[in-house]
Amino acid sequence: MIVLENVSKSYAEGFPALNDINLHIKKGEFVFIVGDSGAGKSTLMKIIMKELDPTEGKVFINGKFTNNLRRSKIPQLRREMGVVFQDFRLLKDRNIYDNVAFALKVMQEPSRVIKKKVPAMLALVGLAEKYRSYPTELSGGEQQRVALARALVNNPPILLADEPTGNLDAKNSWEIMKLLEEINRRGTTVVVVTHSQEIVNALDKRVITISKGMIVSDEKGGYKYEDK
Repeated sequence: MIVLENVSKSYAEGFPALNDINLHIKKGEFVFIVGDSGAGKSTLMKIIMKELDPTEGKVFINGKFTNNLRRSKIPQLRREMGVVFQDFRLLKDRNIYDNVAFALKVMQEPSRVIKKKVPAMLALVGLAEKYRSYPTELSGGEQQRVALARALVNNPPILLADEPTGNLDAKNSWEIMKLLEEINRRGTTVVVVTHSQEIVNALDKRVITISKGMIVSDEKGGYKYEDK
């Protein structure tokens, strides 16, 4: 689903943000990406999302070579990836139903499809009864559930979650991680960037550790670095 071959990314100044990254994530995998601040995790995610292009190397997403993808084709590529961020990024002036429906309207899905998919997705994340609520009326954990529903309503094969529990307390963090596991069990490839040692150690998934722009370990289970 995600292949990076000898990928490097350099900015105008300083050391490369990524240095000769080789990464293969298979369909249906659940992968944690960890590393200290400035290690290159965000740059890696942006390259996968086609927000940045690599300075060197090749990138393939779901079988598509993305390096020289035309700008007009980028929205189509991104439909294959649901993305969840630490800060939720919900539309504050729209209720929960409309926040999730927005992702379908952008793709010009007919109303009958929207009316079917949105309630089903809100039920999956446990918010079926709050479809008329606005983001400010929800807890942080509930807002992240809405963000998950929005990311998944188009049924993308890949879900990218960038610090999805960063703004949540322990209880809500675990509930979000259980949801991500359920989504993964349904066949979605899940990639999670996190600083949470407790979550990584508890879930026993594949862990890719990045330090100074390089992959320094790639193995199953456990936290593989010291955050400094």
